Amino acid sequence: MKTSVQKKITDTFQKLKETLSLFPESDLNKVPYEGSWTAGQVAQHIIMADSGFPELFARKTEKTNRKPDENVKDIDALFLNFDLKMDAPVFLIPEKKEYNKNDLNLKLLKIESELLECAEKYDLTLISPDFQLPGFDKFTLYEWINFALVHTQRHTNQLNKIFKSLNNL
Repeated sequence: MKTSVQKKITDTFQKLKETLSLFPESDLNKVPYEGSWTAGQVAQHIIMADSGFPELFARKTEKTNRKPDENVKDIDALFLNFDLKMDAPVFLIPEKKEYNKNDLNLKLLKIESELLECAEKYDLTLISPDFQLPGFDKFTLYEWINFALVHTQRHTNQLNKIFKSLNNL
């Protein structure tokens, strides 16, 4: 399980880095269309949402009597439905400011490294009882990593749309 999770982490962040690299610094903070975030804001949102897993995993955990990936199908169905418009919770809305691509990349690299370390260090079959997404049961550590990855994939798709819009593709 650990090896396949680590491969998913590496693959997901590789695609994100490739997509973010498409943006010249001059386009990173351009609003592509009304109501959209900039590419810099999207990257910052990913950073905000995908940070803190080492702290979460180090907290109290509990054994479960269900499959450790039981919620994965529902998480994937929700977050990989690109036709569904979602609003970020207020605490995950990125600031409207000028973002620097190198700073964003360094923070994303740190998150990737932390997720890889968590996948190696922790028993991913355990439940984290201290935090819960609305509409879901308490997640196993495996499901939390999966959430981070599908959330990142969703916003990598959004970055591709922003790039196409800015470049009239």
